Amino acid sequence: MKRSSSFFLHISLIATFLLLCFACARIGNPDGGPYDETPPKVVRTSPKFGATNAKNVKKIVIEFDEMVKIDNAMEKVVISPPQIEQPEIEATGKRVTVTLIDSLKPNMTYTIDFADAIVDNNEGNPYGDYAFTFSTGEQLDTFQVSGNVLEASNLEPIKGILVGLYKLGNDSISDSQDSIPDSLPDSIFRTTPFERISRTDSRGHFVIKGLSPGKYRAFALKDQNQNYIYDQRAEMVAFSDRILETSSRPDLRPDTVWHDSIHYDSIVMSPYTHYYPDDIVLLAFESAQQDRFLLKSERPILQQFTLYFTAPSDTLPKLTGLNFNAEDAFIIDASEHNDTLNYWIKDSLIYNIDTLNIQIDFFATDTTGNLALTIDTLYLYSKLTKEKIAKQQQEKYEEWVKECKQKAKEARRAARRAGNQDSQSPALPKEEKDSVVIDKSLTAKAPTSLLEKPKDGEEEKAETKAESKKSSKKKKKDEEEDIEIPPMPEEFMEFKIEGTQSLDPDKNIDFEFNEPLDSVDLSKIHFSLKVDSLFQPAKFLFRQVPGKIRSYRLFAEWEADSTYQLDIDTAAFVNIYGKRNEAQKRSIKLKSLDTYSTLFVVLQGADPSAIVHLLDGSDKVVKSVKAKDGKADFYFIHPGTYYLSLFYDLNGNGVWDTGDYDQHLQPEPVYYYPNALTLKAQWEITQDWNPTARPRSKQKPEKITKQKPDKEKSIKKKNEERLRNKNK
Repeated sequence: MKRSSSFFLHISLIATFLLLCFACARIGNPDGGPYDETPPKVVRTSPKFGATNAKNVKKIVIEFDEMVKIDNAMEKVVISPPQIEQPEIEATGKRVTVTLIDSLKPNMTYTIDFADAIVDNNEGNPYGDYAFTFSTGEQLDTFQVSGNVLEASNLEPIKGILVGLYKLGNDSISDSQDSIPDSLPDSIFRTTPFERISRTDSRGHFVIKGLSPGKYRAFALKDQNQNYIYDQRAEMVAFSDRILETSSRPDLRPDTVWHDSIHYDSIVMSPYTHYYPDDIVLLAFESAQQDRFLLKSERPILQQFTLYFTAPSDTLPKLTGLNFNAEDAFIIDASEHNDTLNYWIKDSLIYNIDTLNIQIDFFATDTTGNLALTIDTLYLYSKLTKEKIAKQQQEKYEEWVKECKQKAKEARRAARRAGNQDSQSPALPKEEKDSVVIDKSLTAKAPTSLLEKPKDGEEEKAETKAESKKSSKKKKKDEEEDIEIPPMPEEFMEFKIEGTQSLDPDKNIDFEFNEPLDSVDLSKIHFSLKVDSLFQPAKFLFRQVPGKIRSYRLFAEWEADSTYQLDIDTAAFVNIYGKRNEAQKRSIKLKSLDTYSTLFVVLQGADPSAIVHLLDGSDKVVKSVKAKDGKADFYFIHPGTYYLSLFYDLNGNGVWDTGDYDQHLQPEPVYYYPNALTLKAQWEITQDWNPTARPRSKQKPEKITKQKPDKEKSIKKKNEERLRNKNK
């Protein structure tokens, strides 16, 4: 009985313990309590925020009321004036520390702009747009200017580019005592670091703070070596002749008071100081006059090698063969600006040399930044060697032999089956079949000697099977040896024909060949138009595309809602290595006119040199039209959504040209129509457009802007989600 009562006592205690645990679990907070949605706050700083006469500052300490961290300090934190020796920036516990290595300039306001980099350590709530400031002089400068940096060629916002200012009339940066307040030395951007700086965000927007009253000029620089001057031609750059004069005035801005994450209570107007100018637009570009040198050379195949240069040139390099005669040895396929040169070797005796030793004389940029004649030696060996080519040819031949033998065997088997069917005799009666079997058994081979015992049935069968197998192999071998392997088929040249699937009446058919052509036989190109049910010969022209030795174009007077046929005979084209084309036939169908749309663009206040582009949803040019009398007409447009851009062809060469800082030459102006255009079949739309009606920073439609703005940091409303989950 004692044992029994003790057992029940233990069970009772365990049950009570579990019940208490369950009760405690229900009373406690299962999700760990509310989330921290309060952003960090600055408790104290050293030196004090806005301090003056802070001449010997080496370390800035900013203390918060909670633990914080810094997101991407190298990209987001900007110190102005710029520091040649990069400072050390770190977050430890509740402190952010900035250690300055450069010495401070006298009578200068310093700003450390953290943007939105400071967040609390646990939930990532941002402190906000924060800039710490102090002065080494008697006063604190508080003016600021702002604007945007765009890529000159397509008005894309540029993220992370440096923007800097030079103050006009500042003796410390002037190299002339006669400098007047509204001018700067031409060499300033190349010799003197910026006075004040900022860096653009993902929208291409910048704000330069801590300015003293006065006049400035702005520049932008993709600073590759972080010295805050334009000393490399490969650096993207922007400059403006606009004089920026600082000013400010009281203003009001709307602030939204939110009820929750979806609904707002009201919009209140809050006073603030509005600083000007706030509409600066800098158009960045890469100069065409970049440092030029031979980037690399390669020989992908025996017959061809390529030279790559870092910048364009007006002249081609001179090549001298060191182990062959280079005179008239090549056909040169040059890019538009001679920065990529393809050399096709004509003579097999030359291209079969394993390594071509070539002396190259070309113009390259020297240490003074000028072009000078340079001599170099190249040793070009083919990636596709003769051994690899021979191996590939052998593999192709073996595959061809295998294919031929397989076809021959299949043909013989088919012939035997057909012969057996033709010679098959009538079925014999059962008695005759039995007698035939008996006769065969009597003709078995006799023993060769009296001592030889007759083999039993299994041994005889095995021997017969082996002899049969041996005979079959011999017969199979004899049959394979009897198969005659024909020569391999001709290997034809390769080329592409574009435009035959769906051709618009204002376009033509393009041919792209893998190697330069030696001859074109127009008598073997047949072009015809379908009239009723018959094809009748039609007129055409076949011309090489200017500047492209491997590209040709077929021109014709195309009629909408018509069908054409293009027949190309074998050997209509022969390349410089003797390869011919294979015969081809293409059908070309043109759509009816009622499947197209038409757009008439009427330009207002545009330069007469304007060339207008019709763009698709990827910002790619679909059609281009040179404006005439302020109009640009686009015909044969497929229904869809389109956009417009234009540039002023100021030098009349038909292409957009970049700028040059040393020649004080801005890029040719580019503009975008700010809205999308929806075009439908049979529609004719007239669209008015004033390219300068709105600032260029607000022109390019967001749909075709590739540089999207980063998601803005905000306080995470996790408690609302927690409350919803708790009430479920």
